Amino acid sequence: MENSTLILVLAFLLWFSPFLGKWSGISVAALEIILGSILSFFKILQPNGYFELLAKVGFLYLMFLAGLEVDLKKIKTAPKSLLKKGVLYVFILIFLSAFAGYIFKFNIIITVSMPLISVGLLATLSKLYGKDTKWIVTAFIVGVIGEVASIIALTVLDASIESGFGEELFVKLAILFGFIFLIFALYKFIDLLFWWFPQIKEKLMPKKDFAQQDIRLSMALFFLFIVAMIKLHLELALGAFIAGAAISAFFHHNKNLEEKISSFGFGFLVPLFFIHVGTTFKLNSIAKDGVFLGAVEIVLLSFAIKFIAALVLKKYLTIKEIIKVSLSLSMPLTLIVAVATIGYNIKIINTLEYDTLILAAILEIIIATSLLKKV
Repeated sequence: MENSTLILVLAFLLWFSPFLGKWSGISVAALEIILGSILSFFKILQPNGYFELLAKVGFLYLMFLAGLEVDLKKIKTAPKSLLKKGVLYVFILIFLSAFAGYIFKFNIIITVSMPLISVGLLATLSKLYGKDTKWIVTAFIVGVIGEVASIIALTVLDASIESGFGEELFVKLAILFGFIFLIFALYKFIDLLFWWFPQIKEKLMPKKDFAQQDIRLSMALFFLFIVAMIKLHLELALGAFIAGAAISAFFHHNKNLEEKISSFGFGFLVPLFFIHVGTTFKLNSIAKDGVFLGAVEIVLLSFAIKFIAALVLKKYLTIKEIIKVSLSLSMPLTLIVAVATIGYNIKIINTLEYDTLILAAILEIIIATSLLKKV
């Protein structure tokens, strides 16, 4: 596909999808995935290297925005009982997923995909429903715990498939936990430094800023953490998420920064990621025997186990809010794609199972965002 044609199609979709979303009542993110798939099916939109690169940056930027939405001070001041419930929630998810996998005789890759959690799309939901909404705040607290657990699971899966449960796996896990510990130590140090010398914040990110220094610093941190992940051979999404959380934690005095950063992301890069996701799924796969029904089965089971696990939060939320939290944490699109790709490349799953998982990941977003509007 010619680059000029690709640019024109993408430009039209970026402009038109919000209008179509309002008219149809479907969330814009879900709609962009559907449009990407339809246009790809009719050969109108064919991804190339440039589009794929932009989509990858769009996903990392989405994770960066998700980190930006996390208020570490709220997590620090959250009741310890809630944090414990968040950890319990993750363990219940793992148990229920393993049980469902055994009962329904799922492939190990499908079983691993069901409890995965990603907070990337929570950034989109917080724009719709307000970042200070009680269930959004709770979803972020529980979701961050689940995200870390999911990334650890993905690291274990990837390393164990490559080298087995040997020295290389333990080295990779040691690097991951070492990095998380280092980030925690740096957070404590910088927090103390800014407490003693608050003027440093103003120097790094002045309120009267005519050189867009706040944006420059944010983007520098974004790329710095991504490079760190590349060098450490860890999940890039983790680095992007931590970069956003760092900006939120230390530079909340700049009230306009979040709006500036998110406007660019949700207006340009993030939609490109969703459109690209649509192009990766071929509509004719739905006609393959068992793909659609298999995907629906996975989606229903994923929703069910996340709702059951979320019942541990009934002390803090109403049933309606628990439903919202379980739906908002049921959209780990990119993690499922990563797991499915790993499984397919080493032939643990076949083409049919791969298509089923990808369709399930897309359906989760479409159904969850639509149900959230209804709830």
